[in-house]
Amino acid sequence: MNKEIFDFTVSKTHELIGASSCSSEAKAAAQNWLDAIGTENEAIITKNYIDELEADIMPIENLIGFAESDTGIQMFGLELANNIASHAKKIKSDGAKYCDCPACASAVAIVEKKDDILK
Repeated sequence: MNKEIFDFTVSKTHELIGASSCSSEAKAAAQNWLDAIGTENEAIITKNYIDELEADIMPIENLIGFAESDTGIQMFGLELANNIASHAKKIKSDGAKYCDCPACASAVAIVEKKDDILK
């Protein structure tokens, strides 16, 4: 991958790791990727990282469904769950396909460049 794409991916990876909404699996994959840079395992770990990100990005419909579910309400509390669902419905109406939390936003930004990253 070229330097510009590499620098972008490293930056977004650090954002992802720092996001409170990032899953432990995505954080581990991100750190594994950072640790593998320049090693003989970099290519396979990069592929694994992209696969993990693709699995972790929350489609907007799933976010709405989760926020409105009993589990979502138990996890977030009623007020926050309602706020998340309302926000998700708003961004969906504006054309969003995915959750826009910091972790999903970073993951989407990386995945959008996966063809260049996996070169």
